[in-house]
Amino acid sequence: MSDECSTQNDYDGRNGLRILSIFIMLISSGLGTFFPLLSSRYSSVNLPNWCWFFAKFFGSGVIVATGFIHLLQPASEALTDECLTGVISEYPWAFGICLMSLFLLFLTEIIAHHYIDIAAGNHKHGDQTHSHNHGHGHGHGNSDPTPGSSRDEFSDENENYEMEHFIQDSNSKVDETIKSIRLDNDDIESNYSSNDTTNSNYLNQILSVFILEFGVIFHSIFVGLSLSVSGEEFITLFIVLTFHQMFEGLGLGTRIAEVKWDKSRRSTPWYLALGFTFATPIAIAVGLGVRKSFNPGSRTALITNGVFDSISAGILIYTGIVELMAHEFLFSNQFKGEGGLQKMLCAYGVMCIGAGLMSLLGKWV
Repeated sequence: MSDECSTQNDYDGRNGLRILSIFIMLISSGLGTFFPLLSSRYSSVNLPNWCWFFAKFFGSGVIVATGFIHLLQPASEALTDECLTGVISEYPWAFGICLMSLFLLFLTEIIAHHYIDIAAGNHKHGDQTHSHNHGHGHGHGNSDPTPGSSRDEFSDENENYEMEHFIQDSNSKVDETIKSIRLDNDDIESNYSSNDTTNSNYLNQILSVFILEFGVIFHSIFVGLSLSVSGEEFITLFIVLTFHQMFEGLGLGTRIAEVKWDKSRRSTPWYLALGFTFATPIAIAVGLGVRKSFNPGSRTALITNGVFDSISAGILIYTGIVELMAHEFLFSNQFKGEGGLQKMLCAYGVMCIGAGLMSLLGKWV
């Protein structure tokens, strides 16, 4: 089907500023993404604890606002453009795709939880089987003498009395040994259960981070392409997107830094941060390279941009509400104890600031 929409972009020159925007976006994206890492456990730079606290909850607000204001709303505009006809114009596809993305992400987490629990259960069952066999072997190696055999062997009543006490003492010691073994096994099972829970949380965090990175990077690519061929609004868009990428990087960086990466993957958070840092600058460079043929107002570009923005919106909305709001505020222990409510309200206020500033940028982007 041929395009029925715009046939050309709004590119109006000013190559110097557009090339400069590549490096400015690189710096702003890098500052936003690497700041949480530099204030976390993965850096030798010792920043105050309040820096991490502010970055974490400010970034949470940014992620939630990005999903609604910078992804879902532009996706709706793109997929309801007047030049689009046919099935695409007969249904609010932006919201439908966002909803499908959200439910698909939830299904992915359900399946991931299921297989992680199965793996943990098999590990624990194997340990219990080993413990049972170990205890059974001890039972065969310590057969108890019976009182009847004592009576047959000793005829004297005093000797019988002493032997019975000896047998009772022996049985008591055996019982204590068995009880001690069981307690040790319970401790081992408890440790395995704790380790399984930790591993489960670790794998779930990694899954969430990679999904979030996917959604944010796709959005950043389309942002860079649009900026590279924008017209008279280029200056305004350039300034706003500089802050946009910094705030978005802050939201992603806090999620990356939150994961307790094991020693074999200590370089992974830095690579993930680099991926976001270079996404928009590379997209701007590519957009400049194809400026004569790329048209963000074409039918193909509108549908592609709208679909991917809708998918990314579902990812960020789910992550923001479930992981960053419900989990952090309601189901974690960081706000428990004395002064917990004040700390929670402070975190809530910082999150509102992040969401408010990111929403304000939606006036121009």
